[in-house]
Amino acid sequence: MAVSSNLQDLVGLAVDRLDLATREAVVGKVVAHRIYTPQNLALQRIAAIGDTVQECAGQLEAAGEDPLEFEFSRLNPPFLAR
Repeated sequence: MAVSSNLQDLVGLAVDRLDLATREAVVGKVVAHRIYTPQNLALQRIAAIGDTVQECAGQLEAAGEDPLEFEFSRLNPPFLAR
């Protein structure tokens, strides 16, 4: 996958399946994943992506989702330099 100019193209993809160039391009962005429970068996797919948790929550609300059902994390570089 080439680096996307539109972050919304990444919604629905798993972070660990992004190619290296895309992953490096989104370092520092915040992503939302649905909280896994045995009842919903949620896959770890990107549900929202943005610069802040508030931006992600707004995207989720606009899609009719409850942001309280999601966890938010900042994307780190794919490899740590030593």
